Amino acid sequence: MQRFNVDGLNFDFPDDWLVSKYDDRSFYRNQFITIKNGIKSLDLLAVDLNKTAWLIEVKDYRLHPRTKPSELGIEVAHKVFDTLAAIIPAKIHATDPDEKQLARAVSASRKLRVVLHLEQPAKHSKLRPRAINPVDVQQKIRQLLKPVDAHPLVVEMGSMNGLEWNVGSE
Repeated sequence: MQRFNVDGLNFDFPDDWLVSKYDDRSFYRNQFITIKNGIKSLDLLAVDLNKTAWLIEVKDYRLHPRTKPSELGIEVAHKVFDTLAAIIPAKIHATDPDEKQLARAVSASRKLRVVLHLEQPAKHSKLRPRAINPVDVQQKIRQLLKPVDAHPLVVEMGSMNGLEWNVGSE
């Protein structure tokens, strides 16, 4: 298994997948984001053996709740757009062979899937409410990204919807 830690969550992917924390990549970090202010990327990119590219954003609000839950779908859509916009230049200009390989694999994918991994407080309470309705966020992402993925997923550790990777807390 390949393990990636994102915001205190451990993501374990099969060894035969190509996976990366994209916002840590050199071309993205040192060149692409200089194009304009406000460019952001998704947390993880993965390509499985069926040539499906998984575009994964991670949000963990168990300790620090989100103040504007209504904007989460829009934020995810912007990150998907910015990340996909970075893939073609990285495929051509990245100097890191791993980053170039990932960009090539995503570009050659047969299918794109968008996943928001959303952790919220387990119990509803006045102090730590579950302020974000996953169904509402999923619907917003679907509306905004239908040409990219008509069936995006919103998952959490307790409900992974059959995904082939595992997620656990530190």
